[in-house]
Amino acid sequence: MTAWEGALEPENSRSARHTPAAPFALHRAQGAASALVFASPHSGRDYPAALMDAAALDRDAIRKSEDAFVDALIDAAPSCGVSLLTARYGRAYVDVNREAYELDPAMFEDELPAFARGGTARVAAGLGSIARVVGEGQEIYRRKLTFAEAQDRIEAVHHPYHRALAGLIEETRAMHGRAALIDWHSMPSAASTEARHGRRRCDIVLGDRFGSACAPGLTRMVERELEDMGYRVARNAPYAGGYTTEFYGRPDLGVHALQIEINRAVYLDEAALRPTEGFHRLKRDLERLFVVLARDWRKAL
Repeated sequence: MTAWEGALEPENSRSARHTPAAPFALHRAQGAASALVFASPHSGRDYPAALMDAAALDRDAIRKSEDAFVDALIDAAPSCGVSLLTARYGRAYVDVNREAYELDPAMFEDELPAFARGGTARVAAGLGSIARVVGEGQEIYRRKLTFAEAQDRIEAVHHPYHRALAGLIEETRAMHGRAALIDWHSMPSAASTEARHGRRRCDIVLGDRFGSACAPGLTRMVERELEDMGYRVARNAPYAGGYTTEFYGRPDLGVHALQIEINRAVYLDEAALRPTEGFHRLKRDLERLFVVLARDWRKAL
């Protein structure tokens, strides 16, 4: 067992009481492995009692924050030679696409340690590693949390997830001399709709931190393939890449990171959280993209 696969075990008994199931699923590349690693940090659908007992919202309302079914959209990746890591817990429980202790002091009844007092724009919006809101600003909790509750979640879910991801990236880089992480997300259709006319501005947003997180060839290759399939693609607006893209994207060290945001209107009934007919077309198209990336990644990097 490798160090990152061993991270499936909770760190201590306190964490195990709150999150008995493994915090992620790791699906290794089948056949000849490419230099690609895929991750889906926000498609988890598990909501432990520790969250629901403190929540003012029901599960259906909290699920509005999910990148629903993104893990299913990309589950063909291993058969194309790409390793895949997916989070199992809902992002409302703990958001692994944030710095671990990116916390909002106003959410807690006790004083936070200095290292945990997040002052980022994400925290201000209620979207720290322990989110305050879901959907269109709905408050999740009916009471204040304790720092111990947040720490339980972070130690049991966030740390193991990133140990696994970092280990997978390092293993891939050791094998190929470089690694490319693609972090898969979905965005509310409202985030990509032209207000005056109600038209979708784009179907997919590629976030490479304005060119700093990955080789330009990777962004260009993904963009070209998707546009050739008929999708409207934008770069870095409204999403330039989150914590994962920023933290892992180190092209000078041979590690590239690209965030892909899919407009939910392409594949999802957002009100009912059910896949539409578009889901099947998108899934087939993404598998075609995976084949091209696994074959031509050397040209992109």
